[in-house]
Amino acid sequence: MKIDSVCVQGGYRPGNGEPRQIPIVQSTTFKYDTSEDMGRLFDLEASGYFYSRLQNPTNDYVAAKIAQLEGGTAAMLTGSGQAANFYALFNICGCGDHIVSSATIYGGTYNLISVTMKRMGIDVTFVSPDATEEELNAAFRENTKVMFGETIANPALTVLDIEKFARCAHAHGVPLIVDNTFATPVNCRPFEWGADIVTHSTTKYMDGHGAALGGAIVDSGRFDWAAYPDRFPGLCTPDESYHGVTYVERFGKEGAFITKCTVQLMRDLGSVQSPQSAFLLNLGLESLHVRMQRHCENGQAVAEFLSGHEKVAYVNYCGLPGDRYYDLAQKYLPKGSCGVVSFGLKGGREAAGIFMKNLGLAAIETHVADARTCCLNPASSTHRQMTDEQLKEAGVPAELIRISCGIEDKEDLIADIAQALEKIS
Repeated sequence: MKIDSVCVQGGYRPGNGEPRQIPIVQSTTFKYDTSEDMGRLFDLEASGYFYSRLQNPTNDYVAAKIAQLEGGTAAMLTGSGQAANFYALFNICGCGDHIVSSATIYGGTYNLISVTMKRMGIDVTFVSPDATEEELNAAFRENTKVMFGETIANPALTVLDIEKFARCAHAHGVPLIVDNTFATPVNCRPFEWGADIVTHSTTKYMDGHGAALGGAIVDSGRFDWAAYPDRFPGLCTPDESYHGVTYVERFGKEGAFITKCTVQLMRDLGSVQSPQSAFLLNLGLESLHVRMQRHCENGQAVAEFLSGHEKVAYVNYCGLPGDRYYDLAQKYLPKGSCGVVSFGLKGGREAAGIFMKNLGLAAIETHVADARTCCLNPASSTHRQMTDEQLKEAGVPAELIRISCGIEDKEDLIADIAQALEKIS
């Protein structure tokens, strides 16, 4: 099936007389007739369900659809995008290990890697997404376990050269993990360009309606963990917490990563997505291909309008021919990127405040990638504790506006933006 049809039909195919919509299995536990039957599940000798912290049928239907959309072999849902990135990294990293990551990533992920995981004894080297291969290769160490980046960075809107990053990662015998939240598999499938693991904040475009928090991890099933047994002992040596099972031997490279992540990390940390949220996520996925087309159309129209406005100092959007990431976008995102546009106002902080106050259709929210247009001035909200100098260093200067274009009529969006700009003297 083509990806548009997978959005609608993937993951769950009802049999004769079965529900047309995926069933919500709202149960924490599952009944068995004998202890032996349940024991086989705990020994990973049989497939099935015993406790929804690990697996739930509703969640598995939706995870299977996301795996199919990305072209992967296995997937799992988590309670948030933040949890997805943490699990994906921590599944192969431990105390004494090292991560190479693009520097232009979501602020929450940056803090996760640079602060929280550092407290766990995991070090990181941040690299520019525009770095040369020589510069990228120089960042690797003997204890490097993974490379990380975002297809389209939030909120910097840089575009990752996935092939280049994958080449460097594989040259050093480690996988490349790519957060594909902003592009979604509708506009980019990182596995086709060499990535090994993909993560999502499903809270964003996949859900698309601000209704359900969630995350997802997808494995390409292509990275050969067994080729580096000393580098990835968690996958290649016996796990004593499961009677000595070796994940690569039992589940192969197609299933080892997700199985370990589920039965070990989700078991112990429990950042599970609820079946209700998974159900809502699936409703969002059914229209993802339609919405992404409209998001991109609106984002392009708004970016073009802003780029020609006298009160706008600059516009960041990879669909604009003059954008520094235009060529990469043509390669990786030929169908469009996303609906998020960032721009700076010539009047600085004061102008940004006036603009935001006078928006009518666009709502002021910390959210992005929603069916409804939302807007944010980080300097006056999420980053308001920082000075103008600190804001510049963080890449979010006082004049910066981030607008996430929804699926409304583009003429209405532009009219709302235009009237708010007119209020700036």
